Amino acid sequence: MNAVAHVETDDLKVLYQELILDHGKSPRNARLVEHATCTAKGNNPLCGDRLTVTARVNAGGMIEDVAAEGKGCAISIASASMMTEALKNASVATARQVFEAVHQLCTGKADVASAKAMLPTSMSENVEKLAALRGVRQFTVRVKCATLPWHTLMSCLDGKLDATTEKV
Repeated sequence: MNAVAHVETDDLKVLYQELILDHGKSPRNARLVEHATCTAKGNNPLCGDRLTVTARVNAGGMIEDVAAEGKGCAISIASASMMTEALKNASVATARQVFEAVHQLCTGKADVASAKAMLPTSMSENVEKLAALRGVRQFTVRVKCATLPWHTLMSCLDGKLDATTEKV
């Protein structure tokens, strides 16, 4: 790797760390949705992360509002915050596509370019931000922290009351 590429990689790591720290310290949509149409509780017994995801989905399958509140490590809280920002006003179908892309980024099965290719163009900017979560793939235990909010949202949208990382 040449020096320029190494500097760019280091700069991206710093940017991603700053993004996760920002969302971890000041989470967005850390509340319960009023008039929610679905609710699910998530639990990561390995780390102690616990959160509740609520969403209001209209008859047309659009997520009008989504929020998550709970206690957990900075990665889990940041992931929930980033998820709610990315998926508010998205369709349920798009939310499922973004879930798959984020899951593949976090588990090392996809890079940013292939994750973008999985999604509608309208989600490109969100994928860039969500790519900050891919750093967890180096720490297997942290993958569960980053993906818990996403699994909990999928449970919510599927009408399930609980989600856990025990089987993830």
